[in-house]
Amino acid sequence: MIHKITLLELNKSIQDTLKDKFSDPVWIVAEISELKVNRNGHCYIELIEKDVLSDNIIAKTRATIWAFTFRMLKPYFENATGQELSPGLKILIQANIEFHELFGLSLNIKDIDPSYTIGDLAIKKREIIKKLEDDGIIDMNKELEFPILPQRIAVISSETAAGYQDFINQITQNNYRFKFYLKLFPSIMQGVNAEESIISSLENIYKHEHLFDAVVIIRGGGAQSDLSCFDSYTLASNIAQFPLPVLTGIGHDKDESISDIVAYKKLKTPTAVAEFILNKAIELNNILDSQKETINNSRLNYFENLNIDLINLTLRIKPVVEKTIHRNEFDLKLISKNLEAKSKTILNLKNSSLLNYSRSIKSDLGKNIRQKNYTINSFKNQIEHKLKLHFQRQTLLLKNNENRVDLLDPLNILKRGYSITYKNGQRVKSINKLFENDIITTKLFDGEISSVVNKKE
Repeated sequence: MIHKITLLELNKSIQDTLKDKFSDPVWIVAEISELKVNRNGHCYIELIEKDVLSDNIIAKTRATIWAFTFRMLKPYFENATGQELSPGLKILIQANIEFHELFGLSLNIKDIDPSYTIGDLAIKKREIIKKLEDDGIIDMNKELEFPILPQRIAVISSETAAGYQDFINQITQNNYRFKFYLKLFPSIMQGVNAEESIISSLENIYKHEHLFDAVVIIRGGGAQSDLSCFDSYTLASNIAQFPLPVLTGIGHDKDESISDIVAYKKLKTPTAVAEFILNKAIELNNILDSQKETINNSRLNYFENLNIDLINLTLRIKPVVEKTIHRNEFDLKLISKNLEAKSKTILNLKNSSLLNYSRSIKSDLGKNIRQKNYTINSFKNQIEHKLKLHFQRQTLLLKNNENRVDLLDPLNILKRGYSITYKNGQRVKSINKLFENDIITTKLFDGEISSVVNKKE
Protein backbone atom coordinates (compact mmCIF):
# COMPACT_ATOMS: atom_id res chain seq x y z
CA MET A 1 0.00 0.00 0.00
CA ILE A 2 1.30 3.46 -0.98
CA HIS A 3 2.02 5.76 1.94
CA LYS A 4 0.61 9.20 1.12
CA ILE A 5 1.15 12.58 2.77
CA THR A 6 -0.26 15.98 1.96
CA LEU A 7 1.84 18.85 0.64
CA LEU A 8 1.31 20.70 3.91
CA GLU A 9 2.56 17.68 5.82
CA LEU A 10 5.62 17.54 3.56
CA ASN A 11 6.38 21.23 4.08
CA LYS A 12 5.83 20.92 7.82
CA SER A 13 8.25 17.99 7.86
CA ILE A 14 10.85 20.01 5.97
CA GLN A 15 10.28 22.90 8.37
CA ASP A 16 10.79 20.67 11.43
CA THR A 17 13.89 19.07 9.89
CA LEU A 18 15.48 22.46 9.20
CA LYS A 19 14.71 23.64 12.73
CA ASP A 20 16.44 20.57 14.15
CA LYS A 21 19.41 20.83 11.75
CA PHE A 22 19.89 24.61 11.93
CA SER A 23 18.68 25.61 15.35
CA ASP A 24 21.34 28.36 15.58
CA PRO A 25 22.11 31.16 13.08
CA VAL A 26 24.51 30.19 10.26
CA TRP A 27 27.24 32.28 8.60
CA ILE A 28 26.77 32.19 4.80
CA VAL A 29 28.82 33.60 1.90
CA ALA A 30 26.75 34.80 -1.07
CA GLU A 31 26.43 37.51 -3.71
CA ILE A 32 23.59 40.01 -3.81
CA SER A 33 21.63 39.58 -7.03
CA GLU A 34 18.64 41.82 -6.27
CA LEU A 35 17.85 44.20 -3.40
CA LYS A 36 14.65 46.12 -2.68
CA VAL A 37 13.55 48.19 0.32
CA ASN A 38 9.81 48.70 0.74
CA ARG A 39 8.14 51.73 2.28
CA ASN A 40 8.01 50.05 5.70
CA GLY A 41 11.82 49.81 5.71
CA HIS A 42 12.04 46.03 5.23
CA CYS A 43 14.86 44.92 2.90
CA TYR A 44 14.24 41.99 0.52
CA ILE A 45 17.29 40.39 -1.08
CA GLU A 46 17.88 37.65 -3.63
CA LEU A 47 21.16 35.85 -2.91
CA ILE A 48 23.08 33.79 -5.45
CA GLU A 49 26.30 31.82 -5.82
CA LYS A 50 28.19 31.60 -9.11
CA ASP A 51 30.53 28.96 -10.47
CA VAL A 52 34.11 30.22 -10.24
CA LEU A 53 35.06 29.09 -13.75
CA SER A 54 31.90 29.54 -15.81
CA ASP A 55 30.32 32.40 -13.78
CA ASN A 56 26.99 30.56 -14.07
CA ILE A 57 24.52 30.75 -11.15
CA ILE A 58 24.60 27.48 -9.23
CA ALA A 59 22.49 28.43 -6.18
CA LYS A 60 19.79 30.98 -5.34
CA THR A 61 17.61 31.84 -2.35
CA ARG A 62 15.57 34.66 -0.83
CA ALA A 63 16.61 36.63 2.25
CA THR A 64 15.04 39.31 4.40
CA ILE A 65 16.38 41.98 6.72
CA TRP A 66 13.54 43.30 8.81
CA ALA A 67 13.31 47.09 9.17
CA PHE A 68 14.56 47.27 12.77
CA THR A 69 17.69 45.28 11.93
CA PHE A 70 18.18 46.95 8.53
CA ARG A 71 18.27 50.42 10.10
CA MET A 72 21.30 49.33 12.14
CA LEU A 73 23.08 47.08 9.63
CA LYS A 74 22.94 49.41 6.61
CA PRO A 75 24.93 52.40 8.05
CA TYR A 76 27.29 50.03 9.90
CA PHE A 77 28.14 48.13 6.70
CA GLU A 78 28.47 51.23 4.49
CA ASN A 79 30.64 53.15 6.97
CA ALA A 80 32.93 50.14 7.38
CA THR A 81 33.26 49.22 3.68
CA GLY A 82 32.68 52.52 1.91
CA GLN A 83 30.15 50.69 -0.30
CA GLU A 84 26.37 50.63 -0.49
CA LEU A 85 24.54 47.35 -0.08
CA SER A 86 23.82 46.79 -3.76
CA PRO A 87 23.67 44.06 -6.42
CA GLY A 88 27.05 42.59 -7.33
CA LEU A 89 28.55 42.73 -3.81
CA LYS A 90 29.75 39.56 -2.08
CA ILE A 91 28.76 39.47 1.58
CA LEU A 92 29.17 37.25 4.64
CA ILE A 93 25.87 37.13 6.53
CA GLN A 94 24.62 35.54 9.72
CA ALA A 95 21.06 34.29 9.18
CA ASN A 96 18.37 32.11 10.59
CA ILE A 97 17.22 29.48 8.09
CA GLU A 98 13.44 29.48 7.83
CA PHE A 99 10.95 27.42 5.85
CA HIS A 100 7.35 28.54 5.46
CA GLU A 101 4.56 26.22 4.36
CA LEU A 102 3.42 28.71 1.68
CA PHE A 103 6.51 30.72 0.81
CA GLY A 104 9.21 28.10 1.04
CA LEU A 105 12.85 28.58 2.06
CA SER A 106 14.19 31.99 3.09
CA LEU A 107 16.96 33.48 5.21
CA ASN A 108 16.33 35.95 8.02
CA ILE A 109 19.55 38.02 8.12
CA LYS A 110 20.70 39.05 11.58
CA ASP A 111 24.23 40.34 10.95
CA ILE A 112 26.71 41.18 8.14
CA ASP A 113 30.51 40.97 8.44
CA PRO A 114 31.93 44.00 6.51
CA SER A 115 35.53 42.72 6.72
CA TYR A 116 34.71 39.92 4.24
CA THR A 117 33.32 42.41 1.69
CA ILE A 118 36.31 44.73 2.18
CA GLY A 119 38.65 41.86 1.35
CA ASP A 120 36.59 40.83 -1.67
CA LEU A 121 36.50 44.42 -2.98
CA ALA A 122 40.26 44.71 -2.59
CA ILE A 123 40.75 41.50 -4.55
CA LYS A 124 38.40 42.74 -7.30
CA LYS A 125 40.26 46.05 -7.46
CA ARG A 126 43.61 44.28 -7.85
CA GLU A 127 42.13 42.05 -10.54
CA ILE A 128 40.84 45.07 -12.50
CA ILE A 129 44.21 46.84 -12.26
CA LYS A 130 45.98 43.68 -13.44
CA LYS A 131 43.55 43.33 -16.35
CA LEU A 132 44.22 46.94 -17.38
CA GLU A 133 47.96 46.19 -17.22
CA ASP A 134 47.58 42.97 -19.19
CA ASP A 135 45.52 44.82 -21.81
CA GLY A 136 48.37 47.32 -22.12
CA ILE A 137 46.14 50.36 -21.58
CA ILE A 138 46.71 51.38 -17.95
CA ASP A 139 49.23 54.14 -18.84
CA MET A 140 47.84 55.18 -22.24
CA ASN A 141 46.26 58.43 -21.04
CA LYS A 142 49.33 59.34 -18.98
CA GLU A 143 51.50 59.04 -22.12
CA LEU A 144 49.56 61.77 -23.95
CA GLU A 145 51.22 65.18 -24.35
CA PHE A 146 49.47 67.79 -22.25
CA PRO A 147 48.72 71.03 -24.17
CA ILE A 148 51.06 73.98 -23.56
CA LEU A 149 48.04 76.26 -23.16
CA PRO A 150 44.90 74.27 -22.15
CA GLN A 151 42.08 76.76 -22.82
CA ARG A 152 39.22 74.53 -24.07
CA ILE A 153 38.07 72.26 -21.27
CA ALA A 154 35.31 69.61 -21.38
CA VAL A 155 33.86 69.19 -17.87
CA ILE A 156 32.10 66.01 -16.72
CA SER A 157 30.17 66.74 -13.53
CA SER A 158 26.75 67.38 -12.05
CA GLU A 159 25.61 70.97 -12.63
CA THR A 160 24.33 71.20 -9.06
CA ALA A 161 27.44 69.72 -7.42
CA ALA A 162 29.30 72.03 -5.04
CA GLY A 163 32.59 70.73 -6.46
CA TYR A 164 31.59 71.90 -9.95
CA GLN A 165 30.83 75.42 -8.67
CA ASP A 166 34.16 75.48 -6.80
CA PHE A 167 35.96 74.54 -10.03
CA ILE A 168 34.15 77.24 -12.07
CA ASN A 169 34.81 79.96 -9.46
CA GLN A 170 38.48 79.05 -9.11
CA ILE A 171 39.28 78.96 -12.83
CA THR A 172 37.23 81.98 -13.95
CA GLN A 173 38.04 84.36 -11.09
CA ASN A 174 41.81 84.14 -11.44
CA ASN A 175 44.09 87.11 -10.76
CA TYR A 176 45.71 86.87 -14.19
CA ARG A 177 42.35 87.36 -15.98
CA PHE A 178 43.02 84.30 -18.12
CA LYS A 179 40.01 83.25 -20.18
CA PHE A 180 38.96 79.62 -20.65
CA TYR A 181 36.25 77.95 -22.74
CA LEU A 182 34.42 75.55 -20.41
CA LYS A 183 31.75 73.14 -21.66
CA LEU A 184 29.76 71.11 -19.10
CA PHE A 185 28.61 67.61 -20.00
CA PRO A 186 26.03 66.97 -17.23
CA SER A 187 26.43 63.54 -15.66
CA ILE A 188 25.23 61.47 -12.74
CA MET A 189 28.23 61.28 -10.41
CA GLN A 190 27.07 58.65 -7.89
CA GLY A 191 24.83 55.62 -7.63
CA VAL A 192 24.10 52.71 -9.95
CA ASN A 193 23.62 54.90 -13.04
CA ALA A 194 26.79 56.95 -12.59
CA GLU A 195 29.10 54.69 -14.60
CA GLU A 196 26.82 54.63 -17.65
CA SER A 197 26.23 58.41 -17.44
CA ILE A 198 29.95 59.29 -17.26
CA ILE A 199 30.82 56.95 -20.15
CA SER A 200 28.02 58.53 -22.21
CA SER A 201 29.52 61.97 -21.57
CA LEU A 202 32.96 60.72 -22.65
CA GLU A 203 31.43 59.41 -25.87
CA ASN A 204 29.77 62.79 -26.53
CA ILE A 205 33.09 64.58 -25.98
CA TYR A 206 34.84 62.12 -28.29
CA LYS A 207 32.49 63.14 -31.11
CA HIS A 208 33.89 66.69 -30.86
CA GLU A 209 37.37 65.97 -29.49
CA HIS A 210 38.99 68.50 -31.86
CA LEU A 211 37.14 71.27 -30.00
CA PHE A 212 38.81 70.51 -26.65
CA ASP A 213 42.31 70.43 -25.15
CA ALA A 214 41.54 68.30 -22.08
CA VAL A 215 38.77 66.62 -20.06
CA VAL A 216 38.14 67.00 -16.32
CA ILE A 217 36.00 64.65 -14.22
CA ILE A 218 34.99 66.32 -10.95
CA ARG A 219 32.47 65.68 -8.21
CA GLY A 220 33.83 66.82 -4.83
CA GLY A 221 32.78 65.69 -1.37
CA GLY A 222 30.20 63.01 -0.67
CA ALA A 223 30.35 59.66 1.07
CA GLN A 224 32.98 57.07 0.25
CA SER A 225 30.15 54.67 -0.60
CA ASP A 226 29.18 56.92 -3.52
CA LEU A 227 32.50 56.33 -5.29
CA SER A 228 32.19 52.66 -6.30
CA CYS A 229 31.48 53.56 -9.95
CA PHE A 230 35.02 54.95 -10.27
CA ASP A 231 36.45 51.46 -9.63
CA SER A 232 34.70 50.03 -12.69
CA TYR A 233 36.83 48.36 -15.36
CA THR A 234 34.60 49.69 -18.15
CA LEU A 235 34.86 53.31 -16.99
CA ALA A 236 38.60 53.01 -16.32
CA SER A 237 39.13 51.47 -19.77
CA ASN A 238 37.29 54.39 -21.41
CA ILE A 239 39.36 56.94 -19.49
CA ALA A 240 42.67 55.15 -20.16
CA GLN A 241 42.07 55.02 -23.93
CA PHE A 242 40.55 58.49 -24.30
CA PRO A 243 42.45 60.58 -26.91
CA LEU A 244 42.52 63.71 -24.71
CA PRO A 245 44.29 64.05 -21.33
CA VAL A 246 41.85 63.37 -18.48
CA LEU A 247 42.19 65.09 -15.08
CA THR A 248 40.28 63.72 -12.10
CA GLY A 249 39.18 65.69 -9.04
CA ILE A 250 36.78 63.28 -7.39
CA GLY A 251 37.32 64.76 -3.95
CA HIS A 252 38.39 61.94 -1.68
CA ASP A 253 41.72 61.36 0.11
CA LYS A 254 41.21 57.98 1.78
CA ASP A 255 41.63 55.86 -1.29
CA GLU A 256 42.74 56.12 -4.89
CA SER A 257 40.13 54.88 -7.35
CA ILE A 258 41.02 52.94 -10.48
CA SER A 259 39.80 55.90 -12.55
CA ASP A 260 42.38 58.06 -10.73
CA ILE A 261 45.10 55.53 -11.53
CA VAL A 262 44.48 55.49 -15.30
CA ALA A 263 43.83 59.25 -15.71
CA TYR A 264 46.54 61.60 -16.99
CA LYS A 265 46.70 63.16 -13.53
CA LYS A 266 44.79 62.70 -10.28
CA LEU A 267 44.14 65.79 -8.15
CA LYS A 268 42.50 65.79 -4.73
CA THR A 269 39.68 68.28 -5.34
CA PRO A 270 37.94 70.17 -8.15
CA THR A 271 39.71 73.32 -6.90
CA ALA A 272 43.06 71.57 -7.29
CA VAL A 273 42.13 70.65 -10.89
CA ALA A 274 41.43 74.34 -11.63
CA GLU A 275 44.77 75.31 -10.03
CA PHE A 276 46.60 72.76 -12.18
CA ILE A 277 45.12 74.21 -15.38
CA LEU A 278 45.82 77.79 -14.23
CA ASN A 279 49.43 76.90 -13.43
CA LYS A 280 49.89 75.66 -17.00
CA ALA A 281 48.75 79.06 -18.29
CA ILE A 282 50.95 80.87 -15.76
CA GLU A 283 53.98 78.81 -16.84
CA LEU A 284 53.45 79.80 -20.47
CA ASN A 285 52.94 83.43 -19.49
CA ASN A 286 56.21 83.37 -17.54
CA ILE A 287 58.03 81.86 -20.53
CA LEU A 288 56.72 84.63 -22.81
CA ASP A 289 57.73 87.29 -20.26
CA SER A 290 61.18 85.74 -20.03
CA GLN A 291 61.56 85.74 -23.82
CA LYS A 292 60.43 89.36 -23.98
CA GLU A 293 63.00 90.31 -21.36
CA THR A 294 65.69 88.38 -23.24
CA ILE A 295 64.90 90.26 -26.46
CA ASN A 296 65.01 93.63 -24.64
CA ASN A 297 68.30 92.75 -22.96
CA SER A 298 69.79 91.66 -26.29
CA ARG A 299 68.75 94.96 -27.86
CA LEU A 300 70.28 96.99 -25.02
CA ASN A 301 73.48 94.93 -25.13
CA TYR A 302 73.73 95.46 -28.89
CA PHE A 303 73.52 99.24 -28.60
CA GLU A 304 75.92 99.24 -25.67
CA ASN A 305 78.46 97.26 -27.70
CA LEU A 306 78.04 99.65 -30.61
CA ASN A 307 78.74 102.60 -28.31
CA ILE A 308 81.83 100.88 -26.92
CA ASP A 309 83.07 100.18 -30.46
CA LEU A 310 82.59 103.85 -31.37
CA ILE A 311 84.55 105.01 -28.32
CA ASN A 312 87.35 102.54 -29.05
CA LEU A 313 87.48 103.67 -32.67
CA THR A 314 87.72 107.31 -31.60
CA LEU A 315 90.51 106.48 -29.17
CA ARG A 316 92.43 104.69 -31.93
CA ILE A 317 92.04 107.60 -34.40
CA LYS A 318 93.12 110.32 -31.97
CA PRO A 319 96.76 109.08 -31.44
CA VAL A 320 97.16 108.59 -35.20
CA VAL A 321 96.04 112.15 -35.89
CA GLU A 322 98.23 113.55 -33.11
CA LYS A 323 101.24 111.62 -34.31
CA THR A 324 100.75 112.86 -37.87
CA ILE A 325 100.48 116.46 -36.69
CA HIS A 326 103.63 116.21 -34.57
CA ARG A 327 105.54 114.68 -37.45
CA ASN A 328 104.43 117.46 -39.80
CA GLU A 329 105.36 120.10 -37.27
CA PHE A 330 108.80 118.60 -36.96
CA ASP A 331 109.21 118.56 -40.74
CA LEU A 332 108.00 122.13 -41.02
CA LYS A 333 110.73 123.32 -38.70
CA LEU A 334 113.29 121.84 -41.05
CA ILE A 335 111.86 123.50 -44.12
CA SER A 336 113.27 126.71 -45.34
CA LYS A 337 111.40 129.93 -44.64
CA ASN A 338 110.95 130.55 -48.39
CA LEU A 339 108.87 127.28 -48.45
CA GLU A 340 106.65 128.55 -45.64
CA ALA A 341 103.77 129.43 -47.94
CA LYS A 342 103.97 126.09 -49.65
CA SER A 343 104.17 124.33 -46.28
CA LYS A 344 101.07 126.14 -45.10
CA THR A 345 99.25 125.04 -48.23
CA ILE A 346 100.34 121.47 -47.70
CA LEU A 347 99.34 121.68 -44.05
CA ASN A 348 95.93 123.03 -44.99
CA LEU A 349 95.49 120.20 -47.47
CA LYS A 350 96.43 117.69 -44.82
CA ASN A 351 94.02 119.21 -42.32
CA SER A 352 91.24 119.21 -44.93
CA SER A 353 91.96 115.61 -45.77
CA LEU A 354 91.86 114.65 -42.11
CA LEU A 355 88.59 116.52 -41.64
CA ASN A 356 87.00 114.73 -44.60
CA TYR A 357 88.31 111.43 -43.33
CA SER A 358 86.84 112.07 -39.90
CA ARG A 359 83.52 113.09 -41.44
CA SER A 360 83.53 109.98 -43.60
CA ILE A 361 84.17 107.78 -40.60
CA LYS A 362 81.37 109.47 -38.62
CA SER A 363 79.04 109.17 -41.62
CA ASP A 364 79.82 105.47 -42.01
CA LEU A 365 79.35 104.89 -38.29
CA GLY A 366 76.03 106.73 -38.32
CA LYS A 367 74.85 104.78 -41.35
CA ASN A 368 75.92 101.51 -39.73
CA ILE A 369 74.08 102.39 -36.49
CA ARG A 370 70.94 103.38 -38.41
CA GLN A 371 71.04 100.10 -40.35
CA LYS A 372 71.42 98.11 -37.12
CA ASN A 373 68.55 100.05 -35.51
CA TYR A 374 66.38 99.44 -38.58
CA THR A 375 67.19 95.71 -38.47
CA ILE A 376 66.35 95.52 -34.74
CA ASN A 377 63.11 97.48 -35.15
CA SER A 378 62.15 95.38 -38.17
CA PHE A 379 62.83 92.19 -36.20
CA LYS A 380 60.79 93.53 -33.24
CA ASN A 381 57.88 94.51 -35.54
CA GLN A 382 57.91 91.09 -37.19
CA ILE A 383 57.75 89.35 -33.80
CA GLU A 384 54.94 91.62 -32.57
CA HIS A 385 53.04 91.18 -35.86
CA LYS A 386 53.38 87.39 -35.81
CA LEU A 387 52.33 87.21 -32.14
CA LYS A 388 49.33 89.44 -32.87
CA LEU A 389 48.31 87.29 -35.88
CA HIS A 390 48.75 84.11 -33.82
CA PHE A 391 46.49 85.29 -31.00
CA GLN A 392 43.94 86.66 -33.52
CA ARG A 393 43.83 83.27 -35.29
CA GLN A 394 43.48 81.40 -31.97
CA THR A 395 40.72 83.78 -30.81
CA LEU A 396 38.88 83.39 -34.14
CA LEU A 397 39.28 79.61 -34.00
CA LEU A 398 37.87 79.50 -30.45
CA LYS A 399 34.93 81.69 -31.51
CA ASN A 400 34.23 79.50 -34.55
CA ASN A 401 34.43 76.35 -32.47
CA GLU A 402 32.08 77.84 -29.87
CA ASN A 403 29.58 78.72 -32.62
CA ARG A 404 29.81 75.19 -34.00
CA VAL A 405 29.16 73.69 -30.56
CA ASP A 406 26.17 76.00 -30.12
CA LEU A 407 24.78 74.84 -33.49
CA LEU A 408 25.06 71.23 -32.31
CA ASP A 409 23.35 71.97 -28.98
CA PRO A 410 20.10 69.93 -28.78
CA LEU A 411 18.31 73.00 -27.37
CA ASN A 412 18.94 74.89 -30.63
CA ILE A 413 17.46 71.95 -32.58
CA LEU A 414 14.38 72.10 -30.36
CA LYS A 415 14.11 75.86 -31.03
CA ARG A 416 13.61 75.15 -34.72
CA GLY A 417 10.35 73.35 -34.01
CA TYR A 418 11.52 69.79 -33.49
CA SER A 419 10.47 67.72 -30.49
CA ILE A 420 11.52 64.53 -28.70
CA THR A 421 9.06 61.93 -27.42
CA TYR A 422 9.91 59.80 -24.34
CA LYS A 423 8.27 56.72 -22.87
CA ASN A 424 9.42 55.77 -19.37
CA GLY A 425 12.43 58.07 -19.79
CA GLN A 426 13.51 56.42 -23.10
CA ARG A 427 13.36 58.09 -26.50
CA VAL A 428 10.63 56.66 -28.78
CA LYS A 429 12.04 55.84 -32.23
CA SER A 430 9.13 53.83 -33.67
CA ILE A 431 5.32 53.79 -33.30
CA ASN A 432 5.62 50.01 -32.89
CA LYS A 433 7.08 50.63 -29.45
CA LEU A 434 3.85 52.33 -28.30
CA PHE A 435 0.70 50.65 -27.07
CA GLU A 436 -2.82 51.73 -26.23
CA ASN A 437 -3.02 53.96 -23.11
CA ASP A 438 0.78 54.34 -22.83
CA ILE A 439 1.75 57.63 -21.22
CA ILE A 440 4.28 59.53 -23.30
CA THR A 441 6.13 62.81 -22.75
CA THR A 442 6.82 65.20 -25.64
CA LYS A 443 9.78 67.55 -24.97
CA LEU A 444 9.64 70.94 -26.73
CA PHE A 445 12.04 73.86 -26.44
CA ASP A 446 10.14 75.62 -23.66
CA GLY A 447 8.61 72.70 -21.78
CA GLU A 448 7.14 69.19 -21.82
CA ILE A 449 3.67 67.75 -22.66
CA SER A 450 2.33 64.46 -21.27
CA SER A 451 -0.10 62.48 -23.47
CA VAL A 452 -1.99 59.17 -23.50
CA VAL A 453 -1.64 57.02 -26.61
CA ASN A 454 -4.87 56.31 -28.52
CA LYS A 455 -3.52 53.86 -31.05
CA LYS A 456 -5.72 52.75 -33.94
CA GLU A 457 -4.96 49.70 -36.00
